[in-house]
Amino acid sequence: MIIDLPDTSTSAINKRLTKLRENSGIPMIGRVLTLIVITDAVAGSEAAIRSANDASREHPCRVIVVIRGERATPNRLDAQIRVGGDAGASEVIVLRTHGGLTTQAAALVTPLLLPDTPVAAWWPRNSPVDIAASKIGKLALRRITDSDAEGHPSDALAKRAAGYTPGDTDLTWARITPWRALLTTLLDQRPHEEITAATVCGPENAGSTDLAGGWLASRLGIDVRRAVGRPMVALERASGSIVIEQIDSHTVEVRITGQEPTRAPIPGRSVADCLAEDLRRMDSDEIFAEALRGLDRVIDTAASVR
Repeated sequence: MIIDLPDTSTSAINKRLTKLRENSGIPMIGRVLTLIVITDAVAGSEAAIRSANDASREHPCRVIVVIRGERATPNRLDAQIRVGGDAGASEVIVLRTHGGLTTQAAALVTPLLLPDTPVAAWWPRNSPVDIAASKIGKLALRRITDSDAEGHPSDALAKRAAGYTPGDTDLTWARITPWRALLTTLLDQRPHEEITAATVCGPENAGSTDLAGGWLASRLGIDVRRAVGRPMVALERASGSIVIEQIDSHTVEVRITGQEPTRAPIPGRSVADCLAEDLRRMDSDEIFAEALRGLDRVIDTAASVR
């Protein structure tokens, strides 16, 4: 069900939500959090809403989407309420702001927050420099960005590192979870030797590859070489190398010196998958923070690996 509320107010939206619950029996109980989504482009908002809806099947929530329109227009708030099949396991409130209201997102969403539940905020792109210091960021325990969706992912990650505050995270971190899990499993096996060199390889504009390098640098205490090419991680130790190379979108090949090559599944991760993972915790992620600090030890070789 989709209900349009043109030229409205937050008070009118709340009244309509109350009426919906009374008339349709739509419960607020069971919503575990409020997810605020901040986006600039109407064209990209539906993709963000779909991802939030999919993530809500694991985390039933109220999703408040703020779409910032043109600043140089009269003040106006248009809203839309989506429930039932159009909202996944959540209820979605879409706020389209115009004029001076484009800078008032925090004031607009505050009356719509679910009581006594945590708040998470997600910027699909064009996030502020310091997300924790932003007005929306101050409302949220969990603040989520997506450096891979920015024009310059490496610069976006550097921005995240410079302004990191506990509770910040980035979807690039969730994207490399399967790689981190596989690497950890391999390094838990004998021989337990010191890693003396490491290389990460991926597309030139892939923040997830950079962050994988930062994670390895922080865990291993060494500089990590960053190359361009097919996704791959190579680790060197006294007895030889460990190489994980992506063969296709769902498979990697594992090559360990002295052993026959094997293959392992590495499923592709959608935005919704990554968002759902990041909503599983509201506390700070110290390993992510260390990975951001490790970016200083990722050496861009400007080389291509094929």
